[in-house]
Amino acid sequence: MGLFGKKNKGAAPESKLKVSLAQDGEAYTFLVEGRLDTLTSPELEARINEVVANAKKLVLDLGKLEYVSSAGLRVLLGAAQQMDGKGEMVLIHVTPDVREIFDITGFTEVFNIQ
Repeated sequence: MGLFGKKNKGAAPESKLKVSLAQDGEAYTFLVEGRLDTLTSPELEARINEVVANAKKLVLDLGKLEYVSSAGLRVLLGAAQQMDGKGEMVLIHVTPDVREIFDITGFTEVFNIQ
């Protein structure tokens, strides 16, 4: 038994992230699903880094993103900085929970959210 009489099932639940990519010429759209946190943000960062050199437009569809941590914000900011001066990065379908995190951190002013 763990604290307060609850069974301790071991490690914390595993973070899950699914990243899908669609390309239309020099426009790349990522569908990001699940949790973008310390454990999962390196996956999104690697996927973005694979295409950013060839991208004129980077779209991140966050309609199925449940949560973003500071590590996830860092990845999004890094992608925006890489696109600065060479194209645009747009965040679409931002969920209310994720939008609230952007509002609290001031990132609403940093990102092009549509």
